[in-house]
Amino acid sequence: MARQPLWLRCETKEFERRAALTPTTAKKLIDAGFDILVERDEQRIFDDTEYEAVGCTLVANNSWPVAPVNIPIIGLKELTVSDAPLPNTHIQFAHCYKYQAGWSTVLGRFNRGGGKLYDLEFLADANGRRVAAFGYHAGFAGAAAGALAHAAQKNGQTLGLLEPFQNEDAMVNAVKEKLGGSGKGLRALVIGALGRCGRGAVDLFRKIGLEGDDILKWDLAETAKGGPFQEILDVDIFVNCIYLSSPIPHFLTHEQIRNAGKSRRLSVVVDVSCDTTNPHNPIPIYNINTTFAEPTVPAEVGPGNPPLSVISIDHLPTLLPREASEQFSLDLLPSLLEFPNRNTAPVWANAEKLFRERLAEAIEEENL
Repeated sequence: MARQPLWLRCETKEFERRAALTPTTAKKLIDAGFDILVERDEQRIFDDTEYEAVGCTLVANNSWPVAPVNIPIIGLKELTVSDAPLPNTHIQFAHCYKYQAGWSTVLGRFNRGGGKLYDLEFLADANGRRVAAFGYHAGFAGAAAGALAHAAQKNGQTLGLLEPFQNEDAMVNAVKEKLGGSGKGLRALVIGALGRCGRGAVDLFRKIGLEGDDILKWDLAETAKGGPFQEILDVDIFVNCIYLSSPIPHFLTHEQIRNAGKSRRLSVVVDVSCDTTNPHNPIPIYNINTTFAEPTVPAEVGPGNPPLSVISIDHLPTLLPREASEQFSLDLLPSLLEFPNRNTAPVWANAEKLFRERLAEAIEEENL
């Protein structure tokens, strides 16, 4: 039986250090009959030599555009903006199935090139549950960033450059240090607390010392009444971890913030979900994604009112790049092992069906 090739591309997004395949999972795929080609990448947390040592073939950095069309390309973050046709099969987070800004342009590239997209966000098992997600580490890192922003704000400063941590313990210790030794006394609200992302945020708050009653854990039951929610204004840090799949009432609004005046306790909003350009974003108090270089953007609060910072970084798990990559890649592995049978394997067949549906919409939108 012919071996299945798979090409791991480098990530070009600034500060992105994660990888869709780690040396650990690459070795398991090779042993199962895959040929893994890996682009050289100094930005990635895993050294090129780690891949070479397990039998991967190294290829030039960012050379996937000239890869043979029969080799699927796997990566994480979206491709660099371009109108170049895409003839290969791509496995990645494309951020275009929920009608984000530029969604039809992205899909139009596949139409022109004849390629195919398997969006990692929409690979799901028979129960509709995602087979792999970075949710836990996104929530964990998002809560940490929120606590760091709160500490900076208390000192009259703005949170500066965020750099990846070696591991979770290093992150926890750094946050506690910035808070003066512990997060005790802080109050936080996590919406989406029962999901992977929410559990990560709650765990971070516990580990930095918040007491149990000071971590408000909300999910569908608590938000069923519909927002906006006064309770968000009464905590120090609000972390949004929901998976937005349909229009819902706003959680927090500019008007609500202005009306609260000086009585508002809320100082930091962390939108881990980052539906920034989604027309149904439930936190319409910001309109840009922030970055690791500039992690926060100020919200408009009204004259004379205390500041409010928003964090809207769309790749927070890269603050814990090695742990996040290992967890995600191992979760994805069982599905990747089925990839040679992708025409019949439900995870892949359903993902292709969704791609065809969205592609048809994009063709109509773009008049292709």
